[in-house]
Amino acid sequence: MKAFTYERPATVRDAARLAAERSNAKFIAGGTNLLDLMKLQVETPTTLIDINRLPLDKVEATADGGLRIGALVRNADLAADPRVRKDYAVLAKALLAGASGQLRNKATTAGNLLQRTRCYYFYDTSKPCNKREPGSGCSAIGGFNRIMAVLGTSDACIATNPSDMNVAMRVLDAGVETLSPNGATRTIPMAQFHRLPGDTPKIETALQPGEIITAVTLPKPVEGLHVYRKVRDRASYAFATVSIAAVIGKADGKITQARMAFGGLAHKPWRVEAAEATLAKGG
Repeated sequence: MKAFTYERPATVRDAARLAAERSNAKFIAGGTNLLDLMKLQVETPTTLIDINRLPLDKVEATADGGLRIGALVRNADLAADPRVRKDYAVLAKALLAGASGQLRNKATTAGNLLQRTRCYYFYDTSKPCNKREPGSGCSAIGGFNRIMAVLGTSDACIATNPSDMNVAMRVLDAGVETLSPNGATRTIPMAQFHRLPGDTPKIETALQPGEIITAVTLPKPVEGLHVYRKVRDRASYAFATVSIAAVIGKADGKITQARMAFGGLAHKPWRVEAAEATLAKGG
């Protein structure tokens, strides 16, 4: 791990300003992904901005009947929240399918959103990787690629997004609230938050320099059967070979509405609208 400067800002706005002012700065909360990458020198931030003491750790009801989940809500707390378990069960199930109990106690909502899309070669600094070193090549394309993406790929990268939570957030049509260094706020639809690799696989999200996630919003609950299924190489603490988050509504024995998103297949959670429409026609 290389040396870095440590900062603990007092406000969310100060955190965003620091991130914009410092070259190669990173926010840190749980650190469950970032610290591993720093130890391998895949990530070498010059400044770590500790946001753990910022007031972003609440789950609150919204006026439209949805939920607002603070960026620093821990995965374990979110999965155990009675409102999530009752109205957004697919999210609770996805969270519990990820990582381990210890990691869920540390990992945060925003940190989960920002997990690096990665593969075996991304971790190995002796191998070419366009995500680590743009223009160096993609070792996975001609190498071991059993768990790589099959949708939305490019000649530059075939890595997959590893998050279980992100798949559920996509099927629930979540929104990502952010604050910019100049004080501007916006909500990025989950469908637009993660990018496909294209020619610039190092750029994984729609966030701008210094922009900080403050919360994730969920719309009014969708009634129906909430399912999360995950195929992996071992029973726990393993990324998905393939996963699916689904919310299926039924009436009189027929499917009336369907939402489905896949994980483990692409650079981002992959919604399958065509299949949803087919099922909703009375499948």
